[in-house]
Amino acid sequence: MQDLTHYIDGDHVQGGSGRFSDVYNPATGEVQARAPLASRAEIDHAVEIAQAAQPKWAATNPQRRARVMMEFVRLLNRDMDKLAEALSREHGKTLPDAKGDVQRGLEVVEFCVGAPHLLKGEYTDGAGPGIDMYSMRQPLGVSAGITPFNFPAMIPMWMFAPAIACGNAFILKPSERAPSVPLMLAELMLEAGLPKGILQVVNGDKEAVDAILEHEGIASIGFVGSTPIAEYIYGKGCAHGKRVQCFGGAKNHMIVMPDADMEQAADALVGAGYGAAGERCMAISVAVPVGEETADRLIAALKPRIESLKVGPYTSGDDVDFGPVVTAAAKENILNLVQSGVDAGAELVVDGRDFRLQGYEEGFFVGAHLFDRVTPDMDIYRKEIFGPVLSTVRAASYEEALKLAMDHEMGNGTAIFTRDGDAARDFANRVNVGMVGINVPIPVPLAYHSFGGWKKSAFGDLNQHGTDSFKFYTKTKTVTARWPSGIKDGGEFNFKPMD
Repeated sequence: MQDLTHYIDGDHVQGGSGRFSDVYNPATGEVQARAPLASRAEIDHAVEIAQAAQPKWAATNPQRRARVMMEFVRLLNRDMDKLAEALSREHGKTLPDAKGDVQRGLEVVEFCVGAPHLLKGEYTDGAGPGIDMYSMRQPLGVSAGITPFNFPAMIPMWMFAPAIACGNAFILKPSERAPSVPLMLAELMLEAGLPKGILQVVNGDKEAVDAILEHEGIASIGFVGSTPIAEYIYGKGCAHGKRVQCFGGAKNHMIVMPDADMEQAADALVGAGYGAAGERCMAISVAVPVGEETADRLIAALKPRIESLKVGPYTSGDDVDFGPVVTAAAKENILNLVQSGVDAGAELVVDGRDFRLQGYEEGFFVGAHLFDRVTPDMDIYRKEIFGPVLSTVRAASYEEALKLAMDHEMGNGTAIFTRDGDAARDFANRVNVGMVGINVPIPVPLAYHSFGGWKKSAFGDLNQHGTDSFKFYTKTKTVTARWPSGIKDGGEFNFKPMD
C-alpha cells in the first residue's frame, strides 16, 4: 500500500500530522493508498511558501505566464493515458469518462493561454481636461481551491489554471478520496515551467478546510461539492473577508415534450443519467415527460436500454458503460434512497438493487435503476442521489413540467427535448436554472463561456471558467491621471501648475 504525499514548494512532502485517509480501489473495495491529512501548521507552511513565490510570478508578464499554460497543454496531451488510468483506479469511472475528465480541464487551460488579452483593462483618453483614465487587473495574491472526488482532474484545472494565469499562487485541497491525479497535475505544471511554490497541493479533511477558510494569507476560495458544505464554506469564507465562489448540489430535470424524437430523447437520458455512475453534478436525474402518452412511450424506450447497460471495472475497456461508485458509504446511501422511493410508492421499473459482479463482490458496484410515477414529495425527487438512478415525474402539461424545474431548490442544469422552437425559446427564457440545454442533455458550457448554477446550486457572484474566472481571480484598479501642461519658451518648458 502506498503512502501519498503533499506537494509543497515544487516537491513531494510526507504528511506530518500522523493522520491519514484510506484511498480505495472502488472496483475491488481494497485500500490501495493512504492520503495524509494536513494539520493547520502544514497549511500555514504551504501558504507561507506561496506568499514568498507569488510576487515574482505576478511580475512575470502575462505572455510568459501564458507560455507555461501552452506547455502544460502539451504535457497533458502527452500523459493523457497515464492520467486517465490513475483517475479511473481511484474514482472507478471508465477510461473514456476519465479521459473526458482530463480533456474538459485541458480546454480551460487552453482558454487561459489567452491571459494577455483577458487581463487587459480599459482606457479613456480625455476623460476630462487633460485627464486620462485607465483600469488594470491585478492578481489577488494567494488563492485556494477545495475540489470534489468526482472530477479530480477537471475541476482542479478549472480553478488553478485561471488563478495562476492571472498571476496568483494557488493552494489546492483535493478530495482525499481521489488525490493522485491532482498531485500529478502539480508535477506537470512544474515541468511546464511554473516556478516552485506557485501551485501547492495539500491533502486534508475538515481541519485543513477550516485552516484555509480562516487563514489571513488566502484572498479567495473556490469550492465544488454538496450544497450543505457549499453553504458552510461560503458563509465562513465571507465572514473571514475572502472572495468566495461555491458550487453545490443539483437535481437536473429533462423535459420531454410530446413532439420530441423519442429515440433521441431516450438515448440522451441514458447517457446523461448513467454515465460515470451518475456521480456528476450535471447528470440528468429527473425525466419529465409531458402527457401520459409521452410518458408511456418514454418508459417503453428507456427500459430495454437501461436493462442492457453493462457495469464493470474500468479495466474491462470499452465494453463497460459505467463503473462502481466511489465508496461503500456512497453505495449504501444510494440503495437507501432507492428503498425510500419504493416505500413511498414510486414504481421501480428497472431494479438494480441485487446487482452483483462475479469476481468483484467486494467492489462498490450499484446496478442501474429507473423509477416511474415519482412525485415531488418523495426523497428520491428532493435529494441529490449521486448514483445510477433516474426518476420519472409525469407532467400533465408544459407549464406543469416547467414549474417542477423552477420550484426545486436546486438550479444547476436543465434540458428540454422538443421540435417546437417556440417552446424551447420560452423554456430557455423563463426557467430559473443556470445552464439550459435544448435537445442537449448535459448543457456544460465550453471553456470560453462560464459554468454555474442558480438557487442552492451556487453561492457567489461569479461563475467558473470563461471570462468570469479572470474577474474572480483579479481585482480592478482604476487610475485617473492628469499631467501639468508646458509652454515651450526659449527651448525650455514652463510648467503650469494644476488647478
